[in-house]
Amino acid sequence: MKTIIAILKIDTMNETKQALSDAGLPSFTATGRVYGRGKGRWDAKVMEGAKANQPEALALLGPEPRLRPHRLITLIVPDAKVKAAVNAIIASNSTQTPGDGKIFVLPASSAISVRTGQAGDSVLD
Repeated sequence: MKTIIAILKIDTMNETKQALSDAGLPSFTATGRVYGRGKGRWDAKVMEGAKANQPEALALLGPEPRLRPHRLITLIVPDAKVKAAVNAIIASNSTQTPGDGKIFVLPASSAISVRTGQAGDSVLD
């Protein structure tokens, strides 16, 4: 059993929900907004504006990048479904540009249904 945590662009959530559902993984938890930045020191939209000499974009360029809003989703899946979940997230979020997001796969020791007390992979379906 694994925990999958994905930090994604906000505007890709509908595609992500559909891709996970199509992969047989309709259940996940999503937070409203999280803020962060990757190792890059620029924002793609600001850089496009700066290349076009737009004053607003040039004014935003500073010594450090700003934190950008993202969504964070968490899934707990059986080991056999990890690859399908990761592939669905990548397929629905990849634009081949910096800032597409990150996926983390971590071990999960147990899952327990609060309603029934049942434990194990069977509570994940």
